[in-house]
Amino acid sequence: MRLRLIAKPFDDPDYIFELKHDGFRALAYIDAGECKLVSRNLNHFKSFESLKKSLDKLPVQNAILDGEIVCLDSQGVSQFNELFSRRGRPVFYAFDLLWLDGKDFRGLPFNERKQSLRELIKKSGCERLIYAQHIETEGIAFFEEICARDLEGIVCKKKLSIYKSSGTGWLKVKNANYSQSKGRHDLFKARGRETAQRLPRLRGQEVSEGVDGLVRIR
Repeated sequence: MRLRLIAKPFDDPDYIFELKHDGFRALAYIDAGECKLVSRNLNHFKSFESLKKSLDKLPVQNAILDGEIVCLDSQGVSQFNELFSRRGRPVFYAFDLLWLDGKDFRGLPFNERKQSLRELIKKSGCERLIYAQHIETEGIAFFEEICARDLEGIVCKKKLSIYKSSGTGWLKVKNANYSQSKGRHDLFKARGRETAQRLPRLRGQEVSEGVDGLVRIR
């Protein structure tokens, strides 16, 4: 599911509202004790090995979780620069469960998928796997509180929606005054120049490392 930007928050009893953490969106594929972290464009994250090893140990045969790789400070606030520079300790902030032990959950209502996700995370005891809390109905007041705390924004999701990989049914409302977004474009440009200088060419193809830590061959 992709996020579609909207201009203003809203109240609706058919929706739940989650905090939008500031990190790298990822799917966690866990199979036979091995975890792979994959971007929404199906590129593999080459870093975050310690996080993958923690997720390896989940008490499942196989599972697919949708979430965000983030670094949190002592107050539970996302610190993007810590994540971007690989200085912080990343965790996986999970907000959906797509597959568990051979069962496809994508056709189930979102609120049922979240309940199963919550039970899995509680059972796992994994301190680097965090359940995405939410509130119901009151998106406007929630967004106002998010802005007052200088957080990135909120995500709005229908309780009864099914999961579609290419769907745009999830909505995001961004805090226009979010302080951590300032200077980010320049940060990405600087990282891009650094990786272009140090990465090799492979049989005439350009090897590129994205600012999100993904390796691509063009």
